[in-house]
Amino acid sequence: MTSPEDSCQPPATSHQTDEADSHVPSPSGEEGSGAAGGDVEIVDEVVILEAGPTAHELGLELPEDPDEAQALLLRELSEARQEAGEQLEMLQRVAADFDNYRRRVERDQAENVERASQRVIESLLPTLDAFDAATAFEPQTPSEQNTLDGMVSTRTQLLETLAREGFEPIPATGEVFDPKVHEAVSGPGDGDGDLFVDAELRRGYVMRGRVIRPSLVTVTHA
Repeated sequence: MTSPEDSCQPPATSHQTDEADSHVPSPSGEEGSGAAGGDVEIVDEVVILEAGPTAHELGLELPEDPDEAQALLLRELSEARQEAGEQLEMLQRVAADFDNYRRRVERDQAENVERASQRVIESLLPTLDAFDAATAFEPQTPSEQNTLDGMVSTRTQLLETLAREGFEPIPATGEVFDPKVHEAVSGPGDGDGDLFVDAELRRGYVMRGRVIRPSLVTVTHA
């Protein structure tokens, strides 16, 4: 039953109710903020660690004493690191040996190809000498001139083909005498000064910088 005093109290207005609600403490301990303050969100960060292998799965029997267990784990870790370092060093040596082997095989293959090419070139030297002797002939008739022109054309084509493989004639007449590429068959006469090639008796050739055959020459002083 309502007492006379309660019936005399005026009902609370909506304004008073809103004012009372505004003083209710927020979950963070502060007074609730109005529309100007915005909402406050509290997010708890939870770190979930994935379970790793157990000591039993790793083949370890850990003692019950924590200190002894820690010492055992540290010793096992040190041994594992040392073994990993040794394996890495061994793999690096194997990789270096393989790289050296690969380079040696490539070098040997290149040398074999070059030696094979050189043998073919050396077998062609008598043919080139024959062409040189034939093209030095002075034709006396139109028929001989036609024959000479054909031989000159064939010799030129042959030298161009060989040049693509690094085959080149050695410059001789008028050049400074170089004992590395010139072979003198007669000495110079009296005189001083540098030696020059006076005449070429047999043409010499080089292939990729290597002397296949030196030029036979006569020399004279400048």
